[in-house]
Amino acid sequence: MSKAYKALVLFAERYVPSKLRPLWEHEAGPKTIFFWAPAFKWALVMASLDDYRRPLDKVSTTQSATLAATGFIWTRYCLVIRPINYALSLCNFSLGMANGVQCFRAYTFQKNLKA
Repeated sequence: MSKAYKALVLFAERYVPSKLRPLWEHEAGPKTIFFWAPAFKWALVMASLDDYRRPLDKVSTTQSATLAATGFIWTRYCLVIRPINYALSLCNFSLGMANGVQCFRAYTFQKNLKA
């Protein structure tokens, strides 16, 4: 860990309430990358959900399928690593579902255009 991050954690530790102490001390808690990875990866899920507003002729099935596959593959990985990272697993599963649905929508739209 960087010195700046360690200093920030030590400073914040004084203000953590006793009820949140188990989360703070958890091996996948805010002191580790296991917490921050899903915290920032939710932005990808939100962007994927925002793409539902785009016209279907502008949606890339390749990109949606790739993001869906990535989400589902990493969901599995999050459940076999130690410590098990349920927060990142949920984030990756949400990414897979959001893009899987988008991919299906774009595929059926393109299929109906050809028909």
